[in-house]
Amino acid sequence: MKQLSKMSLSELWQLFPIIISKPNLDWADWARLEMEDLHKRLGPIALKIHHIGSTAIHSIMAKPIIDLLVETTDASDFEGLKRKIIAAGYLCMNQTPTRIDFNKGYTPAGFAEKVFHLHLRLNGDHDEIYFRDYLNAHPDVAKEYEALKLSLWKRFEHDRDGYTNAKSDFVKHYTSLAKQSN
Repeated sequence: MKQLSKMSLSELWQLFPIIISKPNLDWADWARLEMEDLHKRLGPIALKIHHIGSTAIHSIMAKPIIDLLVETTDASDFEGLKRKIIAAGYLCMNQTPTRIDFNKGYTPAGFAEKVFHLHLRLNGDHDEIYFRDYLNAHPDVAKEYEALKLSLWKRFEHDRDGYTNAKSDFVKHYTSLAKQSN
């Protein structure tokens, strides 16, 4: 079986298609348990850990991937945190000077039962929290978001970037509204 690190983006998208699932009551527990484990592993240098993404929005269908956001105060902490996050079973997927993204639960045979995306950021770089909180406070907007996701699902089933880009105007609009009302 070919290693994930040796696969092209196209091969990865075939192996890991976009899947939209009914809300799962386990998602919140999986997020909580993973955040507790990360708090222990990362220590106080990880100021905050948040459950973000669609699995953190009440009662909508979502990709069954738990998104977590870890905030720290200084980018100089990134390399130490990166080593600890990798030791917790995550793979580093992308790194810039102010952000690192990790995945866990991707196997050469496909998705594991529990899949996580972890976003390491500087404190305050967390627009996803505004979006999550706005949608949880406005169930009608959350249902609009669900409908948008469902309308894009099959068209972008094997194109994660296209799927994300197609949702970006909606996300930006409601994130902006959330920030204005805060």
